[in-house]
Amino acid sequence: MDLALLRTFVTVHRAGSFTRAAALLGLSQPAVTSQIRTLERQLGRPLFLRQARGVTPTTIGDELAHKAAPHLDALVEIAETGHDEYPSPRTLHLAGPPEFISERALPVLAELTDDDGQGLDLRASFGNAEEALEGLAAGHHDLAITTTRPRGALLTATPLCDEEHVLVAAPRWAPRDPGIRKLLGATVNALANVPVVEVHESLPFVSRYWASVFDSRPATSGTVIVPDLRAVLACTTKGAGLAVLPRYLCAPALERGDIVTLYEPLIPPLRTYFLAVRTGTLAMPHIARAHAWLLRSAAIWG
Repeated sequence: MDLALLRTFVTVHRAGSFTRAAALLGLSQPAVTSQIRTLERQLGRPLFLRQARGVTPTTIGDELAHKAAPHLDALVEIAETGHDEYPSPRTLHLAGPPEFISERALPVLAELTDDDGQGLDLRASFGNAEEALEGLAAGHHDLAITTTRPRGALLTATPLCDEEHVLVAAPRWAPRDPGIRKLLGATVNALANVPVVEVHESLPFVSRYWASVFDSRPATSGTVIVPDLRAVLACTTKGAGLAVLPRYLCAPALERGDIVTLYEPLIPPLRTYFLAVRTGTLAMPHIARAHAWLLRSAAIWG
C-alpha cells in the first residue's frame, strides 16, 4: 500500500475535512480527493462519509486510522531525527494570549534558542483561544496555548497549568475595614459603585469571578476597556478601578502594595490552560522538545 496515500488518509481523518487536510499537506483539494478515492478502490470499502461540512470516517476508516497513524508518526520521527547530521535551528511557531505568552511561555522557550547547537528559532502570534486553535489546525502554528480544550481528532491538548484569579484594585478603593474583605454580602455592596477595568465590553474576567464567587452578575459596566491584561494591571495600579487578574501577573504589584485584594474567597476561581498541538506533530523533535519543556516548566509555576 502506498505510504503517500496512507499519509493523506490519516491527515484527512484527523482534520475531518478534505479542504483542511489539503492545506496541511500542501496539496490541492482535488488531489486529496483523488488519493482518498484511490485508496478506497484498493481496499474495496468506503473510508469516509461525505457531508455538507467535512467528512466522517466509516468504521473501516476508523479502524485503518487506528492501525496506521502510530506507524506513520514513527516514520516521521525517524525522518526528522536523521534529517541532518548537523541540524540548523528549527523554527517553532507559537500562538496564544499575549500576556501568558509574553510573561511565561516565551521566557521559558528562550532557554532553548541556544541549546547545544540545536536551538530553536521562535515566532510568536497573539490571539484568543478560537484564533489560536484555528491557526494551529490550519498549520500556521506548531503549538497553541489556550483556555479552551479543542475538539476532534486533528488537535491534541494537554493540561498545562491552572491560573488563580484575584479581585484587586488600588488601595484607595479598598474598604477601610480589612475585615469586610471576608464578608461576601458587604463586599458586593461596597464594590457596587467601583469602576471596572477589563479586556472586553462583556467583562469576561469580572463576570466569571462574580458568578463563581458571589453567585451574581457585576452591577457596573466597564470604565476602561483595553485588550491586554498587562494594560489592565497598569490602569488598575493607577486607580482606574477594580479588575480581576491572574495572580502570576499581579503578584509583584500586590507585594509592593500598588494594589490590594478586595475579597479573599475560601476557594479562589481557577482557569486551566491547555497546550495544544496537531495530532502526530510531536514526532517532530523541535516541537516535542518545546512541548516537553513547557510542561516541565509549568509544573513549578506558582
